[in-house]
Amino acid sequence: MTEPQEPSLAQAGKIMLVGIGPGSVEHMTQRARDAIAEADVVIGYVTYIKLVADLLEGKEIIRKSMTEELDRAISALEAAESGKKVALISSGDAGVYGMAGPTYEVLFQAGWTPDHAVQVEIIPGASAINSCASRVGAPLTHDFCSISLSDLLTPWPTIARRLDAVAYADFVVALYNPKSGRRTRQIVEAQRLFLRHRRPDTPVAIVKSAYRRRERIEFTTLDHMAEADIGMLSTVLIGNSNTFVRHGLMVTPRGYANKYDLEEGGSTLAGEKAGRSLSTGLLGWLETLQADYAAGASLAQLAAQHRLPEAYIQATLDEPLEPAAADAAEEAEA
Repeated sequence: MTEPQEPSLAQAGKIMLVGIGPGSVEHMTQRARDAIAEADVVIGYVTYIKLVADLLEGKEIIRKSMTEELDRAISALEAAESGKKVALISSGDAGVYGMAGPTYEVLFQAGWTPDHAVQVEIIPGASAINSCASRVGAPLTHDFCSISLSDLLTPWPTIARRLDAVAYADFVVALYNPKSGRRTRQIVEAQRLFLRHRRPDTPVAIVKSAYRRRERIEFTTLDHMAEADIGMLSTVLIGNSNTFVRHGLMVTPRGYANKYDLEEGGSTLAGEKAGRSLSTGLLGWLETLQADYAAGASLAQLAAQHRLPEAYIQATLDEPLEPAAADAAEEAEA
């Protein structure tokens, strides 16, 4: 790619990376609507263009196919350098498996810097992980992550290592791009890796086209996940070890039951204090670890008990937190 000619400030345009959310216009942010309204050119995947068709009257439209992300970014830069305002749209959020990354790669390759006359603005939108979660309950109330099963640009061993790691670490997980007409085995392999660490009855929700005309929601379990109706427009939500489904809602507890008696008006449990770390939090755990080690437990036994690397156990034992420091830290936290 040749280095672009620096446009004058008078003629410089702007690239607006617009996240349009799940696809229904009412779930777009006001800034996303305004960006499309002020744009001279709107660029996007053909399906995304259709989702905002009502907002495009009088606009120059550039439609690209699913595999032409770099072409979209190049077209956006060329239009902006000619003085036009460009809305480069992504479903969900432009920075989550969207056009923000490819666009910056193209810009940097072309010699663009933040001081360049062409301005760039990222306009966030609700990602599929948010919109799909809202349709099934509250599955993301505790730690979660997302992994794309698309191996078009990422080697499968890299994806598999990530799947195995998050399954072991007990994250709630959203699987993006889980299956297509040609990629049918990836979801089976993901299931195989998760079953190494999760119960077969772990709740799973599959949401297709959230907030769109052909929305479809299916609840299943990990052992039956691969048998479900899953496609490219689906997002698969896999619960953690505490996630449950009740009255048709998937919920992941935040952990209040570890500290409070929910059946007794929310009073703190024995050994716990409101506003303080759990008795099994870092400071309490270090104290227990030191006591167990002093009582004769080996590094290997402690590592197995807590499912942590021996090297980490050794490091914590080598640098114990002094009781006085622990008390001061707790007081500061309170």
